[in-house]
Amino acid sequence: MAVPKKKTSKGKRNQRHSVWKAKAGDAAKKALSLGKSILSGRAQGFVYPVQEEGDDE
Repeated sequence: MAVPKKKTSKGKRNQRHSVWKAKAGDAAKKALSLGKSILSGRAQGFVYPVQEEGDDE
């Protein structure tokens, strides 16, 4: 099994952790923006099925 040769410093560990945590915020902003654009009808480049009312047959 592979074992690291040297211990990773606390600063490097914290930096990697903060980058990982920041990805969640970026993804949330992107999802909210996409949702708003879909609801307003200005979405471009996003395909989603539209169910037409009254077509039961």
